[in-house]
Amino acid sequence: MHAYVYKSQRKADTYVYLAQRDAFDAVPEPVRERLGALTFVLEVALVPGRTLARENPDVVRDHLRRLGFHLQMPPTLAADPLTSDWGTDA
Repeated sequence: MHAYVYKSQRKADTYVYLAQRDAFDAVPEPVRERLGALTFVLEVALVPGRTLARENPDVVRDHLRRLGFHLQMPPTLAADPLTSDWGTDA
């Protein structure tokens, strides 16, 4: 399965994966409005064993099959280990 990845020009670190290139109609209109312009950044083969930096490839494949798109939001501060208090006062 191939995915076509687009970056939101309005929302930092937000990406849309599409099952078909330029098939923006798969994304609900309210979501498209919030994301603004989308710029193509990558075509990726989501084959078994493929890893992605911030997403579970099985979840992405499932969303692409069922919905035609997958939305990758920026990481939350709680999930970012560099924002944790490591117990040092240095």
